[in-house]
Amino acid sequence: MRVFSGYELLWLFFLYSFLGWILETVTATLRQRKFSNRGLVNGPFCVMYGITAVLISVGLQELTGFWLFLFSMVYATVIEWIGGHLIEKAFKERWWDYSDVKWNLDGYICFPASFLWGILGFVSVTWGNALTWKLLSFLPTLLMHILLLVLMAVMAIDITASFLLLIKKGPNLEQWAAANEQLDKVSDHLSFLITQWIEKRIRKAYPKVKKVRKAEKSAEEGVFAEGCGFYKLMLLFIIGAFLGDIVETIFCRVTMGYWMSRSSLVWGPFSIVWGLALALVTLLLYKYKDHSDSFLFMMGTLLGGGYEYLCSVFTEIFFGKVFWDYSELPFNLGGRINLLYCFFWGIAAVIWFKKVYPVLSAWIEKIPVLPGKIITWMLTVFMFVNIIVSSMALVRYDQRAKGIETENTVLEWVDTHFDDDRMKQIYPKAKATD
Repeated sequence: MRVFSGYELLWLFFLYSFLGWILETVTATLRQRKFSNRGLVNGPFCVMYGITAVLISVGLQELTGFWLFLFSMVYATVIEWIGGHLIEKAFKERWWDYSDVKWNLDGYICFPASFLWGILGFVSVTWGNALTWKLLSFLPTLLMHILLLVLMAVMAIDITASFLLLIKKGPNLEQWAAANEQLDKVSDHLSFLITQWIEKRIRKAYPKVKKVRKAEKSAEEGVFAEGCGFYKLMLLFIIGAFLGDIVETIFCRVTMGYWMSRSSLVWGPFSIVWGLALALVTLLLYKYKDHSDSFLFMMGTLLGGGYEYLCSVFTEIFFGKVFWDYSELPFNLGGRINLLYCFFWGIAAVIWFKKVYPVLSAWIEKIPVLPGKIITWMLTVFMFVNIIVSSMALVRYDQRAKGIETENTVLEWVDTHFDDDRMKQIYPKAKATD
């Protein structure tokens, strides 16, 4: 498996963001019969294409044929779905709407667009990336580094300015008051002109943009972790990580005949894969939790399979270890996922939303507000430190296997407290990769 450098990933992001901008702008211009800058930012970039290209290039580099197309379609569709929600949440507007397209999901995504995403992902991984590296190799290295730094600076300024000006929605002297009254007026006038220009550009680029009404506040005041916010998701992540570890441990005992650690972390019985899965599926499918069992099963199967595959690639790249291998099971894909366990993800999604989540959510919301916030933040800090220490322990576990020594005091502490024997107890199924 190829490990992309940060330099390569940044170039992939910018090049595919630019190509995506060309595709979107040409399509919109032909449709509206006038030029339309379709980028999220003012520059010639559609960042959603860049993010998708990086994820697909890294995560799906081993796949070919139909499976590359299918997983490209799944990953890109999820990114488009998340992007649409983030834009709506930030700007209280919907910039695109597929409601009039057949097989759409709340207007955020639709099958024809997803099908196109799959084709673009297939083309990018199969031919596009190799062509990119070949073209970049002809250019002077120093020039490419300078150009990349310039692009990063411009992009950072553009995104920050666009976001701040859009959420400001015009001048406000009270918010933008400064020491000099005259400078304040000039600044407000300038920000007003720029804001108006950005809004005008967005209206031209997205003529179907719709205002989204703010959700009304619940009549019941003082309910802890109501809805699907940070506190609810964080507690579900921790609870899911704990329950997932217990379930996997028991499953291994029943199927293999012996007890074995299935924890992802060095402190406590927590499976990060399960915890993240429950938090993410709740975040993504919360609005659809009352849909049919077949809908939840299908979404759970696709999202679960894609998620588990990505987790396998991520851990192999960053930690040099394979933590599970399904090569001996039928209908597997590179040993990272298999059809049976994908169906388990689908079944788990149905059971979660129809049986477990309503009960668990009700219990969480019964916690008093102040104690609930204190407990959640304490657990959050603990899990954050646990993840950092576990990551360092795994990195050193891989480095020691390769004979890499360290003189760093922190890493020496890691070597002392998490030597090879202890790491083998915590991660008995971990296999080193080349």
